[in-house]
Amino acid sequence: MRHSTENTTALSASDRRLRRRSELATFFILAFGIWPILAVAAVGGFGFIVWMYQIIAGPPGPPA
Repeated sequence: MRHSTENTTALSASDRRLRRRSELATFFILAFGIWPILAVAAVGGFGFIVWMYQIIAGPPGPPA
């Protein structure tokens, strides 16, 4: 069974370059693509839940 932390000294220089480029591309896609979208979706979803709750239960505060 191969582990994800394989020995990088056994890889040739071109293989290391390709692997580094692939890992950098994956990092940038996650860091600047997927995670910001998920963060906005989470905050928007929470806001929607609060809005729907307030439509049903009324705004917070003492009764009028």
